Amino acid sequence: MRVVVQRVRQAAVAVDDEVVGAIGPGLLVLAGFEAGDGEGDLDWMAGKLARLRVFPDEAGVMNRSVADAGGDILAVSQFTLYASTQKGNRPSWGRATPGEVSRPLFEAFVGKLSAALGKPVPSGVFGADMQVSLTNDGPVTLVIDSRMPE
Repeated sequence: MRVVVQRVRQAAVAVDDEVVGAIGPGLLVLAGFEAGDGEGDLDWMAGKLARLRVFPDEAGVMNRSVADAGGDILAVSQFTLYASTQKGNRPSWGRATPGEVSRPLFEAFVGKLSAALGKPVPSGVFGADMQVSLTNDGPVTLVIDSRMPE
């Protein structure tokens, strides 16, 4: 499982010009899945994101989690995180799990994020053509992969 996480002042996701999920300050999480991802990856990633200390404390040091900062999380499925560009100029999506496998993984991941955060986590619409808008804060952007826990 791979995510791109951005600290945001606000973020929203729309489908057909209708906002389906939005947050104020918090984390925008773009999540992708590859073959072999399972419950352990979801648990690890949800815990990592809930505890990730990327919000400033009173001294301005990134020392608070999204929960500590009173923020929210917006989750968006993003199969393109597993694109390969090794051959030619057209990306290949061979490493991304097919929708019938990744949809239940994404739904379970959103549930685990909600449990870890202690409140609902809005999300995009799986498989839809989505428009994501955000105001990046910092900017703070991280790539986290459950297969390479750093």
